[in-house]
Formats: sequence, C-alpha cells, structure tokens
Amino acid sequence: MAVTDRDAGIRTSMVPPPEVLPDVLPTDRLGPTGKPIREIRDGLRQIDDVRNVGSVLLTWGHAAVTIAVALHLDHPVAWVASFVLMGAVHARMAILMHEAAHKLLFTNKRMNDAVGRWLAAYPAFVPMELYRRSHFAHHREEFGPEEPDLNLYQGYPITRASLKRKLWRDLRGTSGWKSLKVLLQAVRKEQGFGIARKIVVAQVVLAAVLTTWGVLAVGAVGALTYPVLWLGSWLTIWRVVNRLRSIAEHGGLQASPDRRQTTHHVRQNLLARFWIAPFNTGWHLAHHVDMGVPFRNLPKLHEELVAAGWVTDGYVYPTYRALWRDLSSRPDQ
Repeated sequence: MAVTDRDAGIRTSMVPPPEVLPDVLPTDRLGPTGKPIREIRDGLRQIDDVRNVGSVLLTWGHAAVTIAVALHLDHPVAWVASFVLMGAVHARMAILMHEAAHKLLFTNKRMNDAVGRWLAAYPAFVPMELYRRSHFAHHREEFGPEEPDLNLYQGYPITRASLKRKLWRDLRGTSGWKSLKVLLQAVRKEQGFGIARKIVVAQVVLAAVLTTWGVLAVGAVGALTYPVLWLGSWLTIWRVVNRLRSIAEHGGLQASPDRRQTTHHVRQNLLARFWIAPFNTGWHLAHHVDMGVPFRNLPKLHEELVAAGWVTDGYVYPTYRALWRDLSSRPDQ
C-alpha cells in the first residue's frame, strides 16, 4: 500500500511500508528472493503445449466473434460495442506475445517464435525480436538504468487530473499514433526494415481479410472493418488498457532486489481478468519472482509466496480501482 505523510494525510510513495513486507525467506520451499527450490521450480516451469494451442485459437476466436457481432447486427451501437471490446482482444494478443518472448508459449522454440510473432506480435504491431531484448532488460532490474518502460511507471502517485490527461491522450489516439509512427518510419530505414516489413505484411493480410469479410457481409460500410475495429481500437482502447495495466504492475515503485518493492499485486476477479490482465498476467509479482514460470502456473507460485508469509494481506490491493485511486491520490497544487 502507499506510504502516507501522517501529518498532512497525503500519500508520498507507492512503495509498501516495511510492516507489510515481513522478512521470512528463505524457507524449505522458497529461496531468499522467493524463487522456488529446484524440485518445486521444475514442476512449475512445465509448459502445457496443448492448452496453449487452445489459448491462441481462443484469442483469434474472440476477435472473430467480436467483429462478427458488428457485421451481423450492422448497427452503430454494435459497431461501437465491438470497437470497445476489441481492446480485450488486443490485451490477449499482447500477453501471448509476452509469453512467447519469454519462450514459454510452446516447448518447441521454432513453434514458440513463429506463433508468437505471426499470430500475436505482428498483428499487434510489435516487433517481438526487439521487444524480447528490451523486456529482458526490464526483468534484469526493474527501474534500473536500462528499464525500457520507465516513463510508464515513474512519478506516481500523481494527481487525478494528470492521470485523466494521460488516459485522454491514450483514448484519442495520440499515444497510439506515436507508436505507429515509429513503425512507419522504420519501414523506410535499412536498419529496421526487415522487422517492420514483417509487421506490415501481417497488417496487409489482416486488412485484406477483414475488408473482404466486411464488404461481403454488409456492403461498402464493411470497408471500415479493419481501420475501425482492428487498427482504430488498437490506437485508442488498447492504449488505455495497456496504461492501466502497466501502472497497476509497477506504478510508483522503486529499484530493489525485493520484488515486493518493484511490483504490485492486485486480487484478481473475472472482470479484471477479461479486461486488464488475461492469461494470469495479474499474478505479476509471481512472474517477476521467477520469469521462467509459464502463465498457467503463476497462481500456484503465488500460493507458495502466500503460504510462506512473504505476501501479506497488507501488501495486496483488493481491487484495481483501489490501486488506481492510490496512484492518482496526489492533491492538485
């Protein structure tokens, strides 16, 4: 929970106070950083290839059903609803890409990278090759000198007005356009052309499929299927979801060997897992304790941390709303 200036009643830090971070490690099951001993770790690191195929198919089925609703009903309300709901699809794409970047989506590394790139990263405008490199820098030292996402996490708590401005920039497409512009510029540069070209190919294929589907289903208006439901939602709704999830993971914390001081944990529920943290990514503390554990087993690792007394009720946020409220609790000047 956030540290408070008792005299002024103002939160001054998001770093949990010492009283909710008991020094109970190592135990007979966990090492000094929370990572399980080898016998337990080997079991937790097992990758379920068959179920992960299902997760990839489910994500693309989710996208197809969401788009099909807009085309079948062909009503402005249905288009708006699908536009918003596509934000959850992009969240799933991002988490599958993240899992593949960690080489945890499939045991076969060629399959892991091929599926991660062409069925998750490139459709989400992400160069997985570059993402993997920068993301591992994030894991080496959160808030360290090579932290790639420091601009997303630092400076919290902020004012409520400041958070609203950030989210409004995301929602109106400003943040998304900045990211897309980098990709478009890379296409014209020899250094980034190879990876950028693959993303462009994936997007051209997606655009062709969705446009053809849309036009055949509803006529000329169907040409908006790709620019509105795929690209438009990625530029706007997904950027909001991504910021809210990112700050809920690390907002306002600090560099530390104790992952409880670098990573928040929020109690999960079905709505949060649909919108904000699909595929168990909400168990983010466990992921940072041992990044070699696949997403399916993160709740089991979290249970180990709780059983050891290392994760306490005082450290855990009950809801994302409670955490976002603390993250935006600095008073206006």
